[in-house]
Amino acid sequence: MERTSNLLDEAMAETPNNSVVLIEDCVETSGAFVLHHLMKRSLSPQSSSLLIFVAFAHPFSHYDRILRKLGCNLVMQKDNKRLLFFDMLMPQRSDEVAGKTGLHALYHKIHKAVEMASLSESNKHIVIMIDDISVMEIAANGCTDDVLDFLHYCHTLTTQFGCLLVVLTHEDIYSVADRATILLQMEYLGDVLVKAEPLPTGLATDVHGQLTVLNKSNCNSLGSSRNKMHNFQFRLKESSAEYFYPGSLS
Repeated sequence: MERTSNLLDEAMAETPNNSVVLIEDCVETSGAFVLHHLMKRSLSPQSSSLLIFVAFAHPFSHYDRILRKLGCNLVMQKDNKRLLFFDMLMPQRSDEVAGKTGLHALYHKIHKAVEMASLSESNKHIVIMIDDISVMEIAANGCTDDVLDFLHYCHTLTTQFGCLLVVLTHEDIYSVADRATILLQMEYLGDVLVKAEPLPTGLATDVHGQLTVLNKSNCNSLGSSRNKMHNFQFRLKESSAEYFYPGSLS
């Protein structure tokens, strides 16, 4: 991933292409802005990536509206074949997923798209994003095993084709049992964990929360992750986000 100047990009700058990035948030502090940032970054003119986006939480119009504010036109990116968008909120899509083999069929479509893109010289890197694991569970009629199988299949694409897999989930909506089967599995598979949380001191007008980024992919052979844990705060604006260390905001 390319280096840029803000703290989030610096924390993720050494992330290998064939990695899994898990974004965790909570009801109090949404981490969707991290997903939007990575979408824009994948589709930037400096990147040669193909973005395959699987939307369970919001339709294409939602992301197009937000990304336009960030300076990225998703309609144009689709026309330029740099964005493949699976809108699972469309009636025919949701009916497919609710079927017994729905997620398997969706995976085969993603696999075929990745396979075709890997043969193209124009796409040097492939990014797969899933906007909400919890909503995927609802679409699959609560079948945790099907969701886990789907996520593991997608994980195999990171090694088979060198894809980057980015998923978003909500930490505080799961029961203890569900956490053991969903979150812990994804935390185990994740090479980079990005956690959005409220400030420990409570609400603040000029600071909207804090981010913790753990880059496990850069741990050494002894398992040490020294200097690979990054903690900083953020403030969201209409068309951007500011990142800063505690106490440094003027």
